[in-house]
This record gives sequence, C-alpha cells and structure tokens, in this order.
Amino acid sequence: MLPPDVVLDPLLRGWLQEDIGRGDRTTLGLGAIAHQAHKAIWIAKAPGIIAGLPIAGRVFTLLDPHTKWVSLVEEGSGCEAGVEIAQVQGTLSSLLMGERVALNLAMRLSGIATLTRQYVDKIADLPAQLVDTRKTTPGLRLLEKYASGVGGARNHRLGLDDAVMVKDNHIAAAGGIAAAIAQIRENMPYPLTIEVETENLAMVAAALSAQVDIIMLDNMMPDVMQQAVQQIRQAQSHVKIEASGNVTLDTLRAVADTGVDYISTSATITRSPWLDLSMRMV
Repeated sequence: MLPPDVVLDPLLRGWLQEDIGRGDRTTLGLGAIAHQAHKAIWIAKAPGIIAGLPIAGRVFTLLDPHTKWVSLVEEGSGCEAGVEIAQVQGTLSSLLMGERVALNLAMRLSGIATLTRQYVDKIADLPAQLVDTRKTTPGLRLLEKYASGVGGARNHRLGLDDAVMVKDNHIAAAGGIAAAIAQIRENMPYPLTIEVETENLAMVAAALSAQVDIIMLDNMMPDVMQQAVQQIRQAQSHVKIEASGNVTLDTLRAVADTGVDYISTSATITRSPWLDLSMRMV
C-alpha cells in the first residue's frame, strides 16, 4: 500500500533538502531559462519491474504544484530496456532539482520489486507465500516494504509494535520459551499475535506447548524443517508456520516444498541491485 501524502511528504521534503541545500547553483545560474517550461521523459535502461512512479511524481509536485506528471506504465508491470515509462512537465528548475531524488527512489524501489518478483515466481505454483523482513535501510522502510509488495511479496511486521516475535535473545534472557511467553502474555496488549523463533524440534515442541500463533523454523535443514511441519500440523493445525534463515533463489524451492505457510527473507531488499532509469529533456 502506497503511504499517504501526510506520511510520505515529510520524508520527501527531507531528502530534497539534503540534495538541494542552499539551491541548485547550476540550473539557477542559467537565469531566465531556469523558469521556463520544459518537458522530460523517463526511460528504463534495463529490463525489470517498475515501482515508485507515484512517489517520483510527488517529488516534482512538492517542488512546484503546477508540475504535471504522467505515469505511462502501471506499478508492478514489467518493462524492457528503452521503454518510456513516464513524462513530466514543469519549469526547468523544478525538473532538475527533483530529478536526482525522484530517480534514486524509483531506481531503488524498482530494483527491489524486480528481485522480489523473481522470488515470488519461483514458488508461484506452491501454497507458501514470500514475506519480507525488518532488514531495511533506516529511513526507507515504508518505501522498501511498499516496493516488496509491488513485487508480489507480503509484508511482515513493519515495526516492533506490530506483533510479538520471541527471538533467540528473548528466549535466552527469559530462560526458555515457556518463561518468555508467560511473561509476555502478562504485559502484551490485545489483540496481538505471538510468534516464536525455533531452531530445533525440541524448541518446536516447547512453542506448541506455549500455544503460540506462529512458529518460525529458523535455519533448519529441509529434512528437519519437514519433520517440524508435520509435528506442528499434527498437534495444532491452525498454527501458521514460517521458514527463515539464509533463503536464496537457489534454496527457496526446497524450503517451499516442506509445506510451510510463509518464507521470510531479507535478500529481496538487502541484495537487490538498482534498476537503471534515466530522465531526458525533450
């Protein structure tokens, strides 16, 4: 879901201020030319999945509300190199002051959507769903998770307040899964789900005894993961199962074949290259 303007605008203004500083010395140095109307086109320089065009358009309208932005392809659609994906019209100063921020965001988000789509397509015929993680660039989480959704993945929790996820350090600090869950249940607000991270079959059994909502199978080998799935399905079929840990395009299919409900990976965000886009004045 695209963040609303009331959330998005402060982020964009901050990034524009970072880039513009005290003013665009080059463009404003052209004098009257800087204030004349111009048109630019956006072109994909590599094949991929497009994401972030509405955000790019918002960058230009923040600089000048009279700027006209037209997306020529839909969010999440594939394109080939050389395809025109957008047009923008406005004063030369607004176009060139917004160019870098707008392009950087669209290239970053399109890169995430492109790699995410490759992961999603790899298991498209299986029930397991791909989800992202909180391993995002500080300041860009909202947009990077948006791009993940455009690519076809489901968003995992956005922040620490979205759900209870009991991980290895919580378990170690509390002295075990049962102790951690019992303590958390006394303090958590309603309604939140509880997910617990497990690393072996004994921990899976402890999570089942604690009556949690989601069990994560972390860094398990596929054969052990399959045993864990069977153990959970036989004991509590309503419990959702998530697999995580070093998931790559090469290992994704084997993980999905174990029968888990969700597969979480940070790779689609942390390892995605930017998709090359350019803006050219007409």
